[in-house]
Amino acid sequence: MIRLHHLTQSRSLRVLWLLEELGVPYEIVSHQRDAKTHLAPDSLKAVHPLGKSPVIEMDGQLYAESGAITELLIERFASGRLRPATVSAAYGRYLQWLHFAESSLMLPLSVEQFTKKAGVDDNESLNDCICQEKHKLLSYLNTEVAGKSFIVDHKLSGADFMLSFDLIMLAKRGALEDYPYVKQYALQLASRDSFQRTMRLEANYDQSI
Repeated sequence: MIRLHHLTQSRSLRVLWLLEELGVPYEIVSHQRDAKTHLAPDSLKAVHPLGKSPVIEMDGQLYAESGAITELLIERFASGRLRPATVSAAYGRYLQWLHFAESSLMLPLSVEQFTKKAGVDDNESLNDCICQEKHKLLSYLNTEVAGKSFIVDHKLSGADFMLSFDLIMLAKRGALEDYPYVKQYALQLASRDSFQRTMRLEANYDQSI
């Protein structure tokens, strides 16, 4: 049995959706954000030294980092379905997009969030840098997903799961209106039954709603 330590409104959403898509048995251990600070609770620190989510327990081992967990679960349960064959040309593109979500696209989103929490979001120079970087990345993604339901080879893959959380964040901020192909891509992902089940689970576990 897989145990997912799930923090609402976090990268854990990627893994929750993946588990729903895989259809493997799993258990959710829910952790609630602090109502005032919106930070992860101390209960997560008791699970993993970083005190962050997602964390999964599987086969007596503890694993963190949503990208690593996504790759691990796909290799274990769906390597023939949710990723291209390693010998194919598509495999390199798959890895690129899987890591793009966290290494490139998440960077300006995180900086933007941290500056707001620190109360320095009125810095015009910093805001310009963030906006320019977001525009560059979203324009690139917009071109790549034009006419596509999925980012690699017109098939659902781990890269789509990784990008989903970034796009949820951007949609909530109204940041996709200038990128119609990204918006359509996000809506296509959101239309999947497994994604809809995931969002219902997320709502059920989120006590702040």
